[in-house]
Amino acid sequence: MFDFARTASLIAATVAMGLAAGLFAGFSYSVMPGLARTDDRTFVTTMQNINSAILNGWFMTIFIGALLLTAVAGVVHLRGPDRSALVWIGAAFVLYLATFLITGMVNVPLNDQLAAAGGVDQITDLAAIRERFEATWVRWNLIRAVTSTIGFGLLTWGLVLHGRGTG
Repeated sequence: MFDFARTASLIAATVAMGLAAGLFAGFSYSVMPGLARTDDRTFVTTMQNINSAILNGWFMTIFIGALLLTAVAGVVHLRGPDRSALVWIGAAFVLYLATFLITGMVNVPLNDQLAAAGGVDQITDLAAIRERFEATWVRWNLIRAVTSTIGFGLLTWGLVLHGRGTG
């Protein structure tokens, strides 16, 4: 039963982190470059709508779940005769913790500022609102994409080691 918990927690952490990494990466290589080609009104409206829509149970389960499940996988891998996957799980946790903190300290406050600006019909200078938001949000999202993707890769490698019976 204990080996099942180790395997299940590591699979769940890997899937959750992979989904989170995919979201952040997708924004980096498609959503934000696409929005960069739009006018200020379209950009602000779209980002306000995305930021509102993403606050749902599916996103929160994946976003918070990746952190919690990786922590659980690390804890259950502390016990047992072979802990070679543990270092990979620990490194993945640190990288995703960075992702989590960046989100809370940079991207969410920027999202909140964009929402506080009001609807696009109320904003007198859309270009200024976009200027204060876009470059910083894009840069830090790219960092989130990199940290979570590397974390996903590390969990994947931990899963391989565990599957070989050495994890």
